[in-house]
Amino acid sequence: MVNRQASAPLLANEDPRDSFDDQERELLMQESRKQISRERRRMCLCLGLAVVLASAAAITTTYLLTKSTTTFTPARNRNVIMMVSDGFGPASQTYGRSYWQYLNNQTEGVKTSLDEILIGASRTRSSDSLVTDSAAGATAFSCAMKSYNAAIGVDPNGDPCGTVLESAKQNGMLTGLVVTSRVTHATPAAFSAHVVHRDMEADIAVQQIGDYPLGRQVDLMLGGGRCFFLPNTTEGSCRLDDRDLIKESKGYGWSNVVFNQAEFKELLEKNDHTLPLPTMGLFHPSHMNFNIDRDRDLEPALNEMATVALRTLKKRSVNGEGFFLMIEGSRIDMGAHNNDPVAHVHEILEYHKTIQVVRDFVANNPDTIMISTSDHETGGFTLGLQPDPNTYPDYLWRPEVIERAKASTEILTRDLILFHTSNKDIQGQGSRRRQTHDFVQKEILEKGLGITDASEDEIEYLSNAEAIPNDILRFLGHAISRRANLGWTTMGHTGVDVNLYAASSVQNGNRILDRLRGNHENTEIGDYMSWYLQLDLPSITDKLVKTADKWFKPKPKFATAAFSHSLHEETGH
Repeated sequence: MVNRQASAPLLANEDPRDSFDDQERELLMQESRKQISRERRRMCLCLGLAVVLASAAAITTTYLLTKSTTTFTPARNRNVIMMVSDGFGPASQTYGRSYWQYLNNQTEGVKTSLDEILIGASRTRSSDSLVTDSAAGATAFSCAMKSYNAAIGVDPNGDPCGTVLESAKQNGMLTGLVVTSRVTHATPAAFSAHVVHRDMEADIAVQQIGDYPLGRQVDLMLGGGRCFFLPNTTEGSCRLDDRDLIKESKGYGWSNVVFNQAEFKELLEKNDHTLPLPTMGLFHPSHMNFNIDRDRDLEPALNEMATVALRTLKKRSVNGEGFFLMIEGSRIDMGAHNNDPVAHVHEILEYHKTIQVVRDFVANNPDTIMISTSDHETGGFTLGLQPDPNTYPDYLWRPEVIERAKASTEILTRDLILFHTSNKDIQGQGSRRRQTHDFVQKEILEKGLGITDASEDEIEYLSNAEAIPNDILRFLGHAISRRANLGWTTMGHTGVDVNLYAASSVQNGNRILDRLRGNHENTEIGDYMSWYLQLDLPSITDKLVKTADKWFKPKPKFATAAFSHSLHEETGH
């Protein structure tokens, strides 16, 4: 008989470890540990290889991208067009766009020539203030360096600093300045001269013709400011000495100097619609007129001067030298200083036209970039107004108020002062008062600004022959601004960031502007131009500093020496 219990499954209730002795168990554990170690080494090796490959790929990609944007050996020399919209803040661009849309019956979605190329913003402070002036603002662009307010092409210590225009010229490039201010004013001066204070415009003019160690650096100069080139023996001169810079300039190659639109067009016709170089166009004794006041037979518009400058520099660059051109919408700023929304917006519209001219040129010419930004904002301009602090404001937009105006407040202030001066001898107090009221109401307010609802208080204020010109200027500006529901916080500058725009020719590729994208210090714009054109600003600075004792007036001498100050008292800075 079979014993069922004896035939129970072998090891059914036995611990498996009992089948190995201690030595076998130790050998098995050692082998297991070796296997785990090999797997770990293999995993680490794979991970390390992956990291190396990823790093190599990243380095290769970075190298290729860097090579495409930061190192180059161009077949042709490059062109840079630096555009400065003086005093033009973000609110002013909104104002200009909205008014242009209104005039042209466009919807709110239609963009201006500037809107399409917005890429960033520029911070505007100077070395000594959160709120910069135009001199320090332009020096940040030209020298790629912060400096103090009033500094023209000098560092914070008051020593000369080399500019992008000068370095471009030293590299064999052609250079140009196109402005609607005096050519000796802050922005063009900061690219072409070196003085410790912006009011030294007579000295700036001397350097601009070429009378300083670097010689003539500007090939084409168009704008206003004739008075600083004329001797003090000439009517309308702003100089305190008898130097005739028009005559002296011929010794530096300036064989072509024109003073008005007729002479400008005649020179163009003689040269196949371009200008011989060098050429100087000084179209006004001081600043050129606001575009709304401009006499088309006497002064060219900014877009016309820019068109001629681009055509000329391209044609005269026969050996592919390339060029640097600075174009400034100078009087955008001055309209804002005057708190004049009429002059301000018409200068903005003209700047938009000029932007389109330059964009078209850039699109059709290889190795060319344009940059547009402002040195600062002016006026603390607002699209909205609360006339009564005790009453919640209405949200209104009244462009028709601006459209009715036919002149700037600057011209109207001048006309009113001339009227007061010429009518002092009118017999009879009642007769003089009646004539003054009529002139103020009909000529200044109705015909000039399109204001038909003037109050008695407004007419009475403007009829006061003892009123100060700046007070009249501000009063007129605020009279029309209030009716258009526009506001101003200052007749000076503010410290806000300003818009940065740029465009490039297709040959440069899409990444050439990457350095300008985002928010930047204003000096970085100068750095970018210097990088793009492969300039050497320090070498120019060295040349200027080494010879400074022979030509440069440092700060101590500026404070004591008899130099030719500006004879103009003006709001624009």
